[in-house]
Amino acid sequence: MSIPVLTIDGPSGAGKGTVSRLAAKKLGWHYLDSGSIYRSLALAVAKQGVDLADEAAIVSVAEKMHLEFECEIDLTVRLNGIDVTAEIPLESTGAIASTVAAIPDVRRVLLQKQRDFKQLPGLVADGRDMGTVVFKEAPFKVFLTASVGERAMRRYKQLIEKGIDANLIQITNEIEERDRRDRERATAPLAMASDALYLDSSDMTIDSVVEEVLNLVRTGLNERSQS
Repeated sequence: MSIPVLTIDGPSGAGKGTVSRLAAKKLGWHYLDSGSIYRSLALAVAKQGVDLADEAAIVSVAEKMHLEFECEIDLTVRLNGIDVTAEIPLESTGAIASTVAAIPDVRRVLLQKQRDFKQLPGLVADGRDMGTVVFKEAPFKVFLTASVGERAMRRYKQLIEKGIDANLIQITNEIEERDRRDRERATAPLAMASDALYLDSSDMTIDSVVEEVLNLVRTGLNERSQS
């Protein structure tokens, strides 16, 4: 029996995580937050004081790190047995993650770890290359985006609500720079799969985005069951 996969790709701050978790919960499927895998590696690299120019050392950290995900109401991430959930959304973590994610051997090492999440009854996977690289044969694909200004404001509010000092101009600049790096990297650049549903969430509520995504999956599953 084939295992259905829904991929939700898009740039940072587009709402992929929230939409993916809600969709996974409503479908009763497993959930993969690929961004947290790369952000966890970024934390491991930073905590070990690894030089970002030392690609071999970064690859070694990727090979050895142990990750545990728990997704009940919110996502809990444990890196080598330590809860690092609070550090995952930090802008400093995201900046390092974007850098290490551009290393081809890092993506190779982490590729199989991501594919191992594909289990019955199904998987919702969010990231930047889920539909184009990791699960390119997935039957359901979404490319979720929003304007830079909207994404920056969302991240700013998220950080402030968590009691983390934030600067909107700095966040905007960091998002623009990360977008550029993600689009221009040689390996698995940020791009929309040709068979993906394009959704701009700038003026949409979370509930309306989730409903669009669920309609895509439910319609597809019905067509598959009738064929």
